[in-house]
Amino acid sequence: MQRKKMHQRLKNLSVAPQTSSITEEQRKQLCALLGDVELSLLYKASVHGYQDSAFHQRCDHQGPTLLVAYNHSGYIFGGYTSVDYTQCFQDIVDKEAFLFSFQGGVPVRININSEFSARYDDTGMPNFGEQLFFCYRNRPVVHHQGGDVFNYRARVNAFNFSPATLYGNDTNLRECEVYKVEQIPQISAKMTPWRNVLWTAKRRAELMEMIRNYKPLVTSVSRVRILMIGPVGAGKSSFFNSINSIFMGRITSKAMSGSAGTSLTTQFRTYPVKDGREGKPLPFVLCDTMGLEEQTGAGLDIEDISSILQGHIPDRYKFNPITPSQPKEQKASRPASLKEKIHCVVYMIDTTKISLMSDKLQEKLTTIRRKVNSLGITQMVLMTKIDEACPEVEKDLQSLYVSSYIKSKVQEVSSWLGVPVSCVLPVKNYSQELELELNCDVLLLTALQQMLNFADDYLDDVCSMEDNPK
Repeated sequence: MQRKKMHQRLKNLSVAPQTSSITEEQRKQLCALLGDVELSLLYKASVHGYQDSAFHQRCDHQGPTLLVAYNHSGYIFGGYTSVDYTQCFQDIVDKEAFLFSFQGGVPVRININSEFSARYDDTGMPNFGEQLFFCYRNRPVVHHQGGDVFNYRARVNAFNFSPATLYGNDTNLRECEVYKVEQIPQISAKMTPWRNVLWTAKRRAELMEMIRNYKPLVTSVSRVRILMIGPVGAGKSSFFNSINSIFMGRITSKAMSGSAGTSLTTQFRTYPVKDGREGKPLPFVLCDTMGLEEQTGAGLDIEDISSILQGHIPDRYKFNPITPSQPKEQKASRPASLKEKIHCVVYMIDTTKISLMSDKLQEKLTTIRRKVNSLGITQMVLMTKIDEACPEVEKDLQSLYVSSYIKSKVQEVSSWLGVPVSCVLPVKNYSQELELELNCDVLLLTALQQMLNFADDYLDDVCSMEDNPK
């Protein structure tokens, strides 16, 4: 009998941990929370056992790890720690630790409040902030140390969460897995950039001068109109603020921007940019819209976008997601002139959320793109928040075009939105900076120059149709 038990124990330890319980889509979404990483399954409770010893045998000294738990109510939740398990009997300082829970098919991240009490490392099973204990007392359960009970060493709750929201108050686990989190090497000194950029003050000055001297191809159009479209929080208003900052020579915040769950922009705004405080208006206008949302009756209505494209929405028009504008009446009273129409459409996409974008939101963007195509308006994509998406780019913006991760995201956006890779440009808006930064300016100005080129392509096409009517 003893020999049989020993044989079974060895068999369990030798099982290759290849049968992850998370789907490929869930894996991608979890990786998106962590950057460009790979997940390798270290420990699977149903295979290796719920005992402390089994967990530590497989997970100690493995570097950053992600714990994923599954309960009988269908909740998938867990936590990440960037610090090794070592059984050191100490509070772990980990500013990168977080909890997560899949809600509505998307993982919601709960950041740490106090990095000094991320978890306590002992011989037991994993815990987070000594609030949330997994495989508690060697059983397939999760235990929550109530919200009013504080870590007696740090005297603070490391995480703010509701058990009902995190795991539906169902403490019985059907599985618990731990993954090793490994950064994918991205940058090499020998790597050839997949796009060439001159990161110099001379190049910034050249771009600014080209934009100042730009004249639209059609004389009746004094300033080209560029429409920015994108999900809530993608960075439309921040892009205007960033361009305005460059030409003002200081950080500005004229357009309302932020990271609220719903759109901060409620009106259609047309933003001219002046060449310095006392300078003349530059030859373009950035048009800002309410953010797109996946729910029906929320965010910018597609009918309103159609009206904007055709020049029938006035500046400061207040959006109503439930009732779109009535462009037919406006068309009957006065057809829009070419200078009132949109000459280039720019889709703003948050790089950190590309893999998390819902099917409904993708469908909305695809529908808008078809409408823009039917009107012959040129289109491009700006991928924002590239520094948040890629740790190497955060360290050095000049590593952008040798980052395999950013390149893969450019290709992903190009594929599902249906635009050429050459029309997808990564940028970094000014968000928390107090001073202008050369590398940031070069990316932003390069994107703006491309918008002006695309606007000219549209105007050239309009001229061709007028010269050769069918």
